[in-house]
Amino acid sequence: MLTKVYGSAVFGVEATTITVEVNIDKGIGYHLVGLPDNAIKESNYRIAAALQNNGYKIPGKKITINMAPADLRKEGSAYDLTLALGILAASNQIKSESIEKYIIMGELSLDGSLQPIKGALPIAIKAKEEGFKGFILPNENAREAAIVDELEVYGIDNIKEVMDFFDKGTPLEQTIIDTQEEFYKNLDFPEFDFSDVKGQESIKRCMEIAAAGGHNIILIGPPGAGKTMLAKRLPSILPPMTLHEALETTKIHSVVGKIKNMGLMNQRPFRSPHHTISDVALVGGGAYPQPGEISLSHNGVLFLDELPEFKRGVLEVMRQPLEDREVTISRARFTVTYPSSFMLVASMNPSPGGYFNDPDAPVTSSPAEMQRYLSKISGPLLDRIDIHIEVTPVPFEKLSEERKGEGSVEIRKRVTAAREIQTQRFADMENVHYNAQMNTKQIRKYCIMDDASKELLKNAMERLNLSARAYDRILKVARTIADLENAADVSGSHIGEAIQYRSLDREGWLG
Repeated sequence: MLTKVYGSAVFGVEATTITVEVNIDKGIGYHLVGLPDNAIKESNYRIAAALQNNGYKIPGKKITINMAPADLRKEGSAYDLTLALGILAASNQIKSESIEKYIIMGELSLDGSLQPIKGALPIAIKAKEEGFKGFILPNENAREAAIVDELEVYGIDNIKEVMDFFDKGTPLEQTIIDTQEEFYKNLDFPEFDFSDVKGQESIKRCMEIAAAGGHNIILIGPPGAGKTMLAKRLPSILPPMTLHEALETTKIHSVVGKIKNMGLMNQRPFRSPHHTISDVALVGGGAYPQPGEISLSHNGVLFLDELPEFKRGVLEVMRQPLEDREVTISRARFTVTYPSSFMLVASMNPSPGGYFNDPDAPVTSSPAEMQRYLSKISGPLLDRIDIHIEVTPVPFEKLSEERKGEGSVEIRKRVTAAREIQTQRFADMENVHYNAQMNTKQIRKYCIMDDASKELLKNAMERLNLSARAYDRILKVARTIADLENAADVSGSHIGEAIQYRSLDREGWLG
């Protein structure tokens, strides 16, 4: 007897429906075709044990299973439940009248219990698009999939539950989530707050500008100056995520299996990989491509602490994603694209010894050592970072103050107001939402300067020997400063402040 059941494969952040055809005929054998990987080929052992431990069995006949489309590589153990139910239905051990109405996925343990899968959210979205009635999957992934409206989602703990559902009509408990309620839950409770930061008012100002315009920023200062503390608080002043951003972010984290027992992600991600990370782990890829740290930072912050300690090759692969805000990974048979629209926050010591430009500390690094240290960061990469700012240690008098600084809630209000101005400005543009995303044509349109501003910028360009890309970065930052003041035009004061935020362009840093 021939039976069809349906599963799904995830490529990039999108799912593709897989038809599992099971045919049982006279003879002996177990034949699995359709480009399955080793984890799927081993599934017959898990299936046999799970069925036997729940009162069923694999029939002693010739079993042929085709996973269509046959030219698409399938991977992972999440097809165990799909294959098991296909075998049971084809051998008439359970009824199969309604089995084709559901997407069924789950990894089996030997006792029949279900292990969580990856990519439940994109699979659920695809199931709804293709008109399936419901999605049956492990209980740990049910809340994630239930974000999708108009799709019945059933989370199960054991294969016996789903066998009784199809064979005896025993009802399964549907997982229902109010997406709007899930989105707004704990939306305004960031883990870290800027009120914890003593002093550093100029740095807070830089962080506010960076957040308001989505600008990349690098913090340069000696150990203990507070660079990491400031970076961790940046997400707390970013505008709240929109529902669309939350769905995008949740999909990416779903693909790598980071949404267990969770619903919708409504806090902006903050990723801080170690400096020993490989280029594949940072950007994504592998034999079976997976998102890297920069995609997991989508709609949030990627923090690279001690930037010169990262391998130069690792940093260089970031240049294209920083510009295009997406990562494309090509293989011989397919190409996947991951979104990577993130804010880069980097930190570094000013010298190998950590105390260059500190009048109270001895100089322990020679000019040659300084040059080697700073040359680990290429000019083109630095050009893609809009704001460079020096962080100095906080004096004791500031640290010992009882009075708290301005909190994240107040700063976020100003940032959100500036972002709303940008949203209206770029309302007719598909891929531009804030100032940092402007291209050259848009910069010329929205960053109009008077003669005095042009002269100021010209002098800075000549004196600092700035590149054309740095010129554009200054104008973008100046536009954001103007937006924070609700100013229609970019003035000389805005240009002057933006020029100050190019510390690493100054003589004495990179030569």
